[in-house]
Amino acid sequence: MTADSKDRGRATPDSKERGRRKLMTGTVVSTAMQKTVVAQIERLVKDPDYGKYIRRRNRFKVHDEKSECKVGDVIRFMETRPLSKDKCWRLLDFVKRVER
Repeated sequence: MTADSKDRGRATPDSKERGRRKLMTGTVVSTAMQKTVVAQIERLVKDPDYGKYIRRRNRFKVHDEKSECKVGDVIRFMETRPLSKDKCWRLLDFVKRVER
């Protein structure tokens, strides 16, 4: 078994075979669905007219196979093939876990 065949099934962001996939880090805001969590990314954008910083939020549905995420966890997730109508992201790992 070569090194290439070992990594074939593993999700790597810079894989040559599958192309470059986006990596995101966000906070879990909902766990109401089965095997799916909603992660939110918040960023500050400067208003072009007034110069004031505005909060912009993006929400992503992330596949959580083991349903181990909790609200408040900070997770890393990556782009993947469409898993449902809205879900095309997969959980990679936890950056910070919430104590409960």
